[in-house]
Amino acid sequence: MRGVATVPSYVVMQPTTLCNLDCSYCYLPLRAANRRMPVPVAAAVARPVNIWAAQQGRRFSVVWHGGEPLAAGRDHLAALISPFSADVEHHVQTNATLIDDPWCEFFREHRIRVSVSVDGPRARNDSRHTRGGRPAYDQIRSGVEALRRHGIEFSALCVVSDPSPGLATELYRFFLDLGCDVLGVNIEETEGVNVRSNRWPDRAVAGFWAELVGAWRQAPRIHLREVEWSLRYAAAVLDGTADEVLPRQLDPIPTIGYDGSVVLLSPELAGFSDPRYGDFTSGNVLASGLAEILATPERTPWVTEFVAGVEACRTTCPYFGFCGGGHAANRYFEHGRFDGTETNHCRNSKIHLLEGVLAHARDQPAAA
Repeated sequence: MRGVATVPSYVVMQPTTLCNLDCSYCYLPLRAANRRMPVPVAAAVARPVNIWAAQQGRRFSVVWHGGEPLAAGRDHLAALISPFSADVEHHVQTNATLIDDPWCEFFREHRIRVSVSVDGPRARNDSRHTRGGRPAYDQIRSGVEALRRHGIEFSALCVVSDPSPGLATELYRFFLDLGCDVLGVNIEETEGVNVRSNRWPDRAVAGFWAELVGAWRQAPRIHLREVEWSLRYAAAVLDGTADEVLPRQLDPIPTIGYDGSVVLLSPELAGFSDPRYGDFTSGNVLASGLAEILATPERTPWVTEFVAGVEACRTTCPYFGFCGGGHAANRYFEHGRFDGTETNHCRNSKIHLLEGVLAHARDQPAAA
């Protein structure tokens, strides 16, 4: 895996900066402002995306991610979706608080795959609250119940702020009952406007992941994103095919801001600026076109610095084949630059994840 690909596997779109919640661990800087994406921005993105989707012979994904994307409203979101061809699959990452029967009908009409952000049972959602400081849990559950009432499959994304013993089992049982078909688990990250520490004892984090594997193996009815990826990598190592797990190049993951600006590699950098790096953007789709911007990623100095950091990881980290060099935003927000190597995010969500999965496997009794 060397350099940055010129064609992405998916595109992230910001239909609005506004979020109706004010979660205490959120990284977004403009979530109190209602800046909506104009339709010409979506049309400019759709032109190359429709070509890529037709060429790849599979559905190309567009992920609508705010702010809270549903805060853009159904009519406006429909207008933003309309330039994309039928070969494009749309995903929405939502806090679910606005989901009702009309929204469910909208998801069906536009074939939108839904992912809900929720952190487990009521007591585990104390970071997720309204702008008035009230708990958002009941509103989240109301939205989930609407999805279930309409028979709409959904995935879930859970942020873990304290990987304490017993939590993994509690969370997995909750999500089994919630009814999601896929679960992603993120250890809270220090990034953006969230400056809370994400440094945890190594043993605690590895123990959390090992416990989560154990809970999943007892009832593997949910696709557990991190665990299944770890098992896939471990199997590839045993088969001697580990070099084939990662893509040949980094996915550029272009994030299209509400105004058409393009940030590569890390959606979490959108909306920020720095005296050294500027506003992190690589261009604007209304001026240059997305395909042209992606054709020369090295023209953005911080991207070149990040690629150098990935190469440093390759030569120094035994987990590189599993991790692929980490994420640009984590390097920047933890180190203040892009060519550093190991971060707390690496330790929490890559190194200790794999260690926890392997520890669980090691502790199982041998087959007779």
